Formats: sequence, C-alpha cells, structure tokens
Amino acid sequence: MRKIFKYFTVVLIAGSFVTSCETTDLDLRVSPNDLAADQADPNLLLNSIQLAYAVNMDDISDNGAELTRIDYFFGRIYFNELPGDTFDDIWARTYSSEDLIEGDGLLQEVGIFTNVNNLIEIDQTSDIDYSFHIGVARVLQAHMLFLLADYLGTATWSQAANPVEFPTPMLDTGEQIYTAAFGLLDEAESLLASGPATQGATDLFYDGDTDQWIKLINTIRLRSYFNTGDTAAFNSIISGGNFISDSEDDFEFQYGTSELQPDNRHPDYIDDYTPSGANIYQSNWLMETMLELADPRIRYYFYRQVDATPGATGVPPNEEDLACSLVVPPPHYDGFTYCSVANGYWGRSHGNDEGTPPDNFKRTAVGVYPAAGLFDDSSFGEVGLGLGGGGAGIEPILLASYVDFMRGAMAASATEKAAFLRAGMEKSIAKVQGFGALDGSADKSFEPSEADVTAYIDGVIADFNAATGDDQENIFAEQYWIALYGGGTESYNYYRKTGFPTTVSPSWEPDPGPFPRTFLLPQNEVLTNPNLSQRTDLNTQVFWDTNPASPTFPPAN
Repeated sequence: MRKIFKYFTVVLIAGSFVTSCETTDLDLRVSPNDLAADQADPNLLLNSIQLAYAVNMDDISDNGAELTRIDYFFGRIYFNELPGDTFDDIWARTYSSEDLIEGDGLLQEVGIFTNVNNLIEIDQTSDIDYSFHIGVARVLQAHMLFLLADYLGTATWSQAANPVEFPTPMLDTGEQIYTAAFGLLDEAESLLASGPATQGATDLFYDGDTDQWIKLINTIRLRSYFNTGDTAAFNSIISGGNFISDSEDDFEFQYGTSELQPDNRHPDYIDDYTPSGANIYQSNWLMETMLELADPRIRYYFYRQVDATPGATGVPPNEEDLACSLVVPPPHYDGFTYCSVANGYWGRSHGNDEGTPPDNFKRTAVGVYPAAGLFDDSSFGEVGLGLGGGGAGIEPILLASYVDFMRGAMAASATEKAAFLRAGMEKSIAKVQGFGALDGSADKSFEPSEADVTAYIDGVIADFNAATGDDQENIFAEQYWIALYGGGTESYNYYRKTGFPTTVSPSWEPDPGPFPRTFLLPQNEVLTNPNLSQRTDLNTQVFWDTNPASPTFPPAN
C-alpha cells in the first residue's frame, strides 16, 4: 500500500501516546541537535531517534509488503516504479537531516546517527549516566543498519561515524554492515544489562523495561542469523531462551487517536478514514487467499464498504468503477483472480497501474488490525473520520508470532516445523482478535468463535502434514505472509531467501522485469556523494542471497 507518510505527522506525538507515562513537548522550532552538544536535551534526542526509527519502519515495511503481495504494488515494470528516490527519506532519517515543515512544528528531521553521536558526547561530558539512552539508541541504530544492508545490499558505517573527516563516506559491504550491527547490539546489551535508570526518558516502545530491550536485542540477532543461515548462532539464542517468545514482549510502535497537533493516528487509518473515503487499495492476492481459507483474521484486517465487487462471479462488471472487470484475463493469469475478488473484497492485483476511478466509498479499507479502523461486521457502511478505533493501532515490527515462523523455517524436521506453524498461527490470531475491542460500535457476533479458530488452525496443520515438498513450503509461507500483514518488513527477506510462497499472483504485466533483489541506492546520496554511482538495475543480490540470479528466481516471478 504505497502511501506518503511524512515524518511530521508523528514527530510531535510523544506526549500523547497511550504507552507514554510522561508528557514530552516535541513542538520545536529548532531541532535539539542544532544546539551545542552540552546544551541539547538527551531525552529529546532519544525521542527523535525513536520517532525517526518508527517512521523508517513504516516505510520499509510498506516496500517489503508491496513486493511480496501482502500489500498492493502499483506499476507494471519494477524498475520504473522503484526509482532512486525510494530510499531517500529512509537514508536521511538514518544518517543526516532534511527540512520538512514550513509552518508550525518541527522544522528539521535529524538523522539517527547524528543524534546517537550527540548522546554519546553528552554522556562522556556529564555526571549523569545516560546508558539507557545510548543502549536503546544503539539497538534501533543496529536494526536500521541490518535493514539497509538487506534492502540495499550495502550501507555506510566505517566512515559514517565521523562526518567531519568523511563528509562523503564510502559504502561498506553487506557483510561489513552486518558485523558492525552485531557489534552495536553487543554494546547495547552491555549498557542495558544492569538495568540503568531512564533519567526521565520517554521509552515509546517498552516504557523503560530493559529486560524487554534485551529480549529484543536477541530477537534482532535471530532474524539476522536466519538471513545468513547461521544455524548454530540461531540455535544458541534459542537455547538461551531470552528472546521475544510471548506476545506480551512484542516489539511494536503504538499510535494514538489525535487528529490535529499532532496527528498521531496510524498512517493507514489517516489514508483510509477520511471524509472523501478510502485511499488505499488492498492486495487482491492476500484478500482472496484469506477468503478461500476462511481465515478468522479477515474481518479484522479488512473492512468492506460494499458486499459485491464488479466482475466477481455472479456480479455484473462496471467499467466506471472497476475497468478491469470487463477485461478477459491474459493467459499468464490463468488460475489467478485478475481483477475482482468475491464478497465485496474490492482491491487491486499486483502491478495494476490503471487510473483511479470514483471508488473511494467502495474499495476495501484497512480494518481494526493493525490500523485501528472498523471491524467488518457485514454492515457495509462507509468509512469516515473517527470511526472504529480512531487510528490507535500499531506498527508491528518484531512479534512473537514472527519468531515462531522463523524457528519453523529453521526447523530440522517437518514435525517440528508444523509445531511452530501452529504456534505462530495461534499467537497471530489471538493478537489480532484482541484488536476487535477497539471498535466498540461493531456487531461482535461476527467475530470467529474459539471453536472456529481451533478448527481453522487444525485444518491448516492437517493440510501441511498431508503435503510434501513445495506444497508444504507454500502452506507455511502463506501463513507467515498472513501473519505479517501490517508489518511486512521480513517478507522481502524471506522471499528472496527461500523463493516461497510460489502461490503468489503474477504481475499485471506479463514481463515486469526481474524481481528486485535490492533497491537502487538513495539518489540524494548519489548526487551529493562523489564516491558513489547509481546502479543501472535492481539485480544486485544481498550477500546472504545465494540463490540463482534474476530473472529465474524467485520462481513465481
């Protein structure tokens, strides 16, 4: 779901988050980083780091989810729709800064690296111990480095820490970035292990609980060892038992319900719950997959504004509302839904670049999970401001259910893999169902019963155990994709590493070009850094991606 989500929509939110115990004023005309290091407020610096990280996670998750059909991807040709500016903002929030607001509010967004360096300088010259601030900042910095290496194949580290000496830093290899990020996690763990005082800092994720931060550190290690295929290191973390294994420890970013000053609602809610209707198209592949499976999460994920989609079985086509409903599907879409999913699940297929018709009060909107919209109780009403949970949703980042799927992917036997598949589904469904309470107006009789959920999970496990080879891998991967809805960062990594699921729908264009193995380098950095030159394709493989070169891999593309 490609969307424009400016940092200033959440940059002022620390004081109004439901997870925050204190009021923090981020309505600044001057960035805290623009002050001399000994004048900057460490608490505001940490806030800035957390918020920059949160917005980056939203952007990166969108990119990963769109490429893997969890969200809708616009554009027929991959290379044309993923230009060099795709990672510009993410890179700027990580390393440098950029002006964002011309009116009231925060005028400059300062990079994570800059603020971490300032925190360290303050700590070195202060009598106050800011170990908590630096430890938390290092965790977020490390995770961002891992993700840049995963999505770009490279990043800068060895020269990035010294911008005065290296104003145009060279890029390091993916292996070097991973090594550096692991080192930052080690440093963070040593700082947080003793449970240092927060010194008044607002922790937007774990409310100052350093034990949970240590679990997160180990979970970031897990996802990184999974990518590199380091089974021994992965199993060592598992043996230690100190990682995110319970949903109570889920790593997520909590949004609020304020519409103005600041608007701290979930960005998808902001886009879809408007006076003019919904603005996001949902993925046809994901909706149809969940519909066919009778997945109990479907009414939480998606809110239908109508009960029928033009061109679906038994429904007349409508050229004005859904032009593709009149089109005979091309041969490469044989076996897949080209345009119209049944039962009013009104979205778009991967790569569809048709113009936007007047369907804002007809297309399927985001639901109560994770964006805190409406629960779908078959009332088929229109979306609008303040409806449902008012946008007080979450950005899922690393959840216990995700860890179960990683463990399943690393399992030594099909029996063990099935056990983790079950555990991942159980955690995911329970978490999603918990969001139903956010929509107090919904008819909860449409919620699945405990028996419904048990039957669904048992059925998937039975199908998995009866299958073999690729069929088994597809069942597992499809369930991982469904669980990743709303936080699809790891789907892109998993897809390039395994090639599954092969059941994803094809692109709208018969020949969309090779599937992107990495993104182009941030164009702004290329233009201002004489040490860099832009790539000419999307075929560069991450160091841990040892699969055949594009276009033969992934096989479904």
